[in-house]
Amino acid sequence: MSFVVSEGAVRGLSRPDLPGMPRLQISDSLSMAYEEIWRKQPAVRTAVTFLARNIAQLGLHSFRREGDTDRKRLTDHPLPLLIGKPNMWTTRYRLMSGLVHDLGIYDRAFWQKVKTSDGGLGLIRLPPSAVTPKGDDWLTPQTFEVKGSKGTREMSADQLIYFRGYAPNDDFGTSPIEALRQILAEEWHSSRSREQTLRNGARLSGYLQRPTGAPRWESETRDRFRESWRAQYTGDGPAAGGTPILEDGMTFNPVSQTSEQLQYVEARKLTREEVAAAYFIPPPMVGLLDNATFSNITEQHKMLYQDTLGPWLTMIADELALQLIPDLPDSGRVYVEFNLAEKLTGSFETRSDSMFRAAGAPWLTVNEIRAMDNRPPIDGGDVLVRPLNVTQNGDDKPIPAAPGDDPAPEEG
Repeated sequence: MSFVVSEGAVRGLSRPDLPGMPRLQISDSLSMAYEEIWRKQPAVRTAVTFLARNIAQLGLHSFRREGDTDRKRLTDHPLPLLIGKPNMWTTRYRLMSGLVHDLGIYDRAFWQKVKTSDGGLGLIRLPPSAVTPKGDDWLTPQTFEVKGSKGTREMSADQLIYFRGYAPNDDFGTSPIEALRQILAEEWHSSRSREQTLRNGARLSGYLQRPTGAPRWESETRDRFRESWRAQYTGDGPAAGGTPILEDGMTFNPVSQTSEQLQYVEARKLTREEVAAAYFIPPPMVGLLDNATFSNITEQHKMLYQDTLGPWLTMIADELALQLIPDLPDSGRVYVEFNLAEKLTGSFETRSDSMFRAAGAPWLTVNEIRAMDNRPPIDGGDVLVRPLNVTQNGDDKPIPAAPGDDPAPEEG
């Protein structure tokens, strides 16, 4: 005999550890919030914004499943109208871009469901740093605490759409920035060291050597010479980068390092490669072209929407199906799907050739072609032109060729 544990018993099995303010410890005296790392760390910003831009530009279409092999595109349903205009001041692109930015930085994101002035439903992005999940349910939060500059408000779980990634022991997600903690800390320390070296070495860095037979310097004379040297040849001095004139047989021994010796470019590339790997982005997509060719970039562009962005798109569509679509009227068998057709069809020439081969005949009318070039239609341009030598398979009445003049008989 089998026993089934109730859902309530599973919910109350454990209490989740609420997420603290996400910060990354860079050094013993410096920590940075995740959003600050995105603003200041170029590799992180490049990777996250790359994902956000490429997902936000995709159309998010709504469909109703009519049968096992049939579906109908919805255009005047509340769902596509809501996605196309989430609220009075936010476009669909900005809403989706903000969603992917939040997921890339925090691995969680929040949309609030609000009532519009006409009684409909609207969506507003909430900053993840302002939202704290609450409750004793370790499977999913029961309420959310939203903090603002003028106070705090608690919202129930059904008032928000809660996007999140994976975490081993809770339901709050784990930012990819955590996996980059060590590489970002090393990047910060090495960048600071290179900056300090170049700040001096780019001008005139080295030491002065006086001959053994030079007259002895008094402390006051040595200090005066040091201050004079610093004022003229370092910092913003009037002779910075110039040629000094030395006395008493002194010699200048340079010890500056070049950017090549500091491996400046190599260190930058390494950080960008590590960050791109953490977000599963092909290196050529974020400017790492060392091993790139025309053919492999084309293939990696396809992989981008299949392997890199595919899981993100599926996750977003599934969360909308779970948390948003049931709140809308007439939502039976309705779902959303990102439009990848325009991104995966290749060049216009390749696509046109493949369609012509598949159809075996012209497949665009004159007016359809004119519309692609923003030209007005012409009379008779809506009829598909059919060459005289093309017939459908099994056509028992092919179009006859136009009669021609018989050649004149040869005399003789």
